[in-house]
Amino acid sequence: MRTAVVVGTGLIGTSIALALSRRGVLVYLDDADTTAARTAEALGAGSLEMPAGQVDLAVLAVPPASIGTVLARCQRDGLAHTYTDVASVKVRPHEEVRAAGGDPSRYIGGHPLAGAERSGPLAARADLFEGRPWVLTPSPFTDRSALNRGLELVSLCGGVPVLMDTDAHDRAVALTSHAPHLVASMMAARLEHAEAEHIRVSGQGLRDVTRIAAGEPALWSDILTANADAVADVLDGFAKDLERLIAVLRALPGTESEARRQAAADLQELLRRGNRGHARVPHKQRSQPAEYVAIPVAVPDQPGALARLFSTVGEAGVNIEDVRIEHSLDQPSGLVELLVESTSVAGVRRVLDANGWTMREKPLLVGDA
Repeated sequence: MRTAVVVGTGLIGTSIALALSRRGVLVYLDDADTTAARTAEALGAGSLEMPAGQVDLAVLAVPPASIGTVLARCQRDGLAHTYTDVASVKVRPHEEVRAAGGDPSRYIGGHPLAGAERSGPLAARADLFEGRPWVLTPSPFTDRSALNRGLELVSLCGGVPVLMDTDAHDRAVALTSHAPHLVASMMAARLEHAEAEHIRVSGQGLRDVTRIAAGEPALWSDILTANADAVADVLDGFAKDLERLIAVLRALPGTESEARRQAAADLQELLRRGNRGHARVPHKQRSQPAEYVAIPVAVPDQPGALARLFSTVGEAGVNIEDVRIEHSLDQPSGLVELLVESTSVAGVRRVLDANGWTMREKPLLVGDA
């Protein structure tokens, strides 16, 4: 693969673009969100210039509901020889590709099973997919060349290819991703009107259970709509277990000793089932939580200034975890706070100082991630 277009410069799209660029692929970027696209370009993910001719592969990093229409439009424009997507549902995109008049022979569904708590191009990493499963879902219409191109993409990004049927894929992610997101959201929803003193005594367990509930509602609504039946099947089983658990808990304070003993035994069995299920989940070794520091930098109000700043930090081999910008229209410069790991602060400050950037004297401590 020599050339590629990434349509959509969020976390996944920009990470793919960074990975391909690192492997020598000439990458072009396209996004209706021009701010996201320019940020991805400044990070070195690719170019906003449109390709002069047809590229080898177009990666559609757009919401599931948009894949069919975006693919049909791109194919009419002759953008690429082969097309893939990164949506977390696969049945609906395959159906909508044909419904929108696209050519399914040059399309192969894809779903890299990787992500991060933050979204957007600034959260992207070239190594995001290394060692991670990347599902490919060829249909009966998919040409062998399209499958090979999809496998090449996975290899270039460091992923592990997994071939699945579209139905099997959607049932799998309903169990392992989509239903858990709804359960986390329902638990988090119980906190909306909780008393402040109750929230103050929350611990790590609550943060673990509700972490994924912070996902973007519009995106998740699209995902869940596209996989509604499979998710409902998983939640049916969950609801039966929940109903049984409620009955068990109601029986525990009872006065009848045999009923209490049976309820206690049932509760322990439910908890053991949880242990057995947890043991089947693949766990990667976790490193110590990173501490991030904000380095405030004065950036002149000039075209390309932000890109030059990102490039300077990139030369130090440091990943920018997040960025905050403060700018008044009547001021000649703005303040940009770059979030980096605390271990990288000294190196970043040296590089910035050597390249003439003005920094605040003391970095602002942000805290643990």
